[in-house]
Amino acid sequence: MSKRHSAKYKLDRRLGENIWGRAKSPVNRRSYGPGEHGQRRKGKLSDFGVQLHAKQKLKGFYGNITEKQFRRTYDQAARIKGNTAENLVGLLESRLDAVVYRSKFVPTVFASRQFVNHGHVKVNGRRVTIPSFRCKPGDVVEVREKSRAMALVLEALESPERDIPDYIDIDPKAMKATYTRIPELADVPYATRMEPNLVVEFYSS
Repeated sequence: MSKRHSAKYKLDRRLGENIWGRAKSPVNRRSYGPGEHGQRRKGKLSDFGVQLHAKQKLKGFYGNITEKQFRRTYDQAARIKGNTAENLVGLLESRLDAVVYRSKFVPTVFASRQFVNHGHVKVNGRRVTIPSFRCKPGDVVEVREKSRAMALVLEALESPERDIPDYIDIDPKAMKATYTRIPELADVPYATRMEPNLVVEFYSS
């Protein structure tokens, strides 16, 4: 299992953006990067640098995805007919941990991965413990009955910090969510601008 060894919000400071839109992001207090040289003036990025930045931002948003996993997802998107950038976003949003996060069953993408790993989630009535499990339109994702009283879940559902996107139909009382369709980029409520077209350029160059 992939593990983030550094503080997760360092990614915000390194990229200079509050990528999850959280109030506790350090970017809200310090816009410069972490570390000894964080306050040095940034030079203009090359085309490669811009593409790398876009890739790191999109990959980082989904938590502890390894480079190998992310590249594999890109390769799948490239094989699907249509716009590769849109396909990439659709595949990422179809991950079970992403659906659990979007459904507000947990507060963060990192908690979502752990929540799935620990067996708190069922898909179509069956327990699934693989965060990268690919949900299909019509799949019903629910919190297991014995996990519904967890403070983590109750606080996340009541939090005003995020809205649930319209490609997920949520029943908060039953703690069930139906993944209704594969979203396009314009449908996904990213807290900051994502540019999957630059990710495609990064991998295809």
